[in-house]
Amino acid sequence: MRRLLCALVFSALAFSQERAIVVRAARMFDGTSDRLAAPGVVVVQGGKIQAVGAAAAIPAGAEIIDLGDATILPGFIDAHTHLSWPYYPDYRQQIIDGQRKTIAEQALDATENLRKTLMAGFTTCRDVGSADFIDVGLRNAVASGKIAGPRMLVSVHAIGATGGHCDDDTMRYGLRPEFGVEQGVINSPEEARRAVRFNLKYGADVIKTCATGGVLSLNDDVDTPQLTQAELDALVDEAHALRRKTAAHAHGATGAKRAIRAGIDSIEHGSFLDDEALRMMKEKGTFLVPTLIAGWWIVQQVNQGKLLLPPPVVAKARAAVTAAGETFHKAVDMGVRIGFGTDAAVYPHGMNATEFELMVEHGMKPMAALKAATSADAELLGLAARLGTLEAGKLADIVAVPGDPTQDIRLTSKVKFVMKEGQIYRRD
Repeated sequence: MRRLLCALVFSALAFSQERAIVVRAARMFDGTSDRLAAPGVVVVQGGKIQAVGAAAAIPAGAEIIDLGDATILPGFIDAHTHLSWPYYPDYRQQIIDGQRKTIAEQALDATENLRKTLMAGFTTCRDVGSADFIDVGLRNAVASGKIAGPRMLVSVHAIGATGGHCDDDTMRYGLRPEFGVEQGVINSPEEARRAVRFNLKYGADVIKTCATGGVLSLNDDVDTPQLTQAELDALVDEAHALRRKTAAHAHGATGAKRAIRAGIDSIEHGSFLDDEALRMMKEKGTFLVPTLIAGWWIVQQVNQGKLLLPPPVVAKARAAVTAAGETFHKAVDMGVRIGFGTDAAVYPHGMNATEFELMVEHGMKPMAALKAATSADAELLGLAARLGTLEAGKLADIVAVPGDPTQDIRLTSKVKFVMKEGQIYRRD
């Protein structure tokens, strides 16, 4: 009897997994077109998209989900997150918790960050800075179905120079040396290659480096270069030889240009890029991942007295946010390839879609902003064959927002439907 029941349960599960789902809405953005299609129809079966468009054949017995006056889009992608880190409105409390909380507790806390991000419509994230292999554990737990969250590409630990923005606690928070552990710290081309190999040994999907100073670190200037040309050359060469993409945190122009010359795949932030750097990016096809929300959030929260940061950090944030908007507008006008990334954890997790509003506010067309978070990011992450567009054969990552986001980009923050690989996680 027990065997019969198990067989029946297995058969029922198999049937439910294979049953087709048809998602309908008033309109649809496929990830590449310059206009919305109407109506929107996507047929899903077995975790993949089977057909798209009004002429798609509807399988017999399919479940019909009619979302009404909404727009169907590919699942959003965020190419710059820190999902293992919580958001803290108090700089000092972040230091205390970072020292007192066990790694296990930090990982469990992070599962809520993943849930919020997925519910916001972001079905894929590139995580570009973690510690203690928490990002690897989160990625694997999501992939094996143990927790709900976006699929993750992880960097294990960002790589940078001694005393630089990627030199962990002892630099970032000004702690005494005995309180810090040097992870990902390099000071020569040989050490750069070793750090890349170490990260790949422990599961890195992407290699992240810090080419300049940062906003939230205490002991460096935000725009100064922090790695030599030879170090960046070695890091990128090693990563590419091992078939991994690369990303460089770079606010300043000098450090960014070194990374671009080395063949970096994306510049993260890019606040103070000059015209030469932007021209180099255009020529080489280097992506800019602007993370506009990070500086915007810091400044507005400090102004409202809701975020406690050291005065040097506030000064750097104010300078960066002013320059970043101007640089982004110029990059759009020059035709630099733009990806979508937010620096999640600098602001509360789940607010990722605010980046769409800021991109449009600083000169990007709504349709181009939507492409940045779908087909463009899929290309940047090396996932274009599987994700980023609504096409037959792609993984069934689908989100929907009310109304028409090309007329009001703020609607991207009101996601009402989330599907990842055919499984529905949100259905308002």
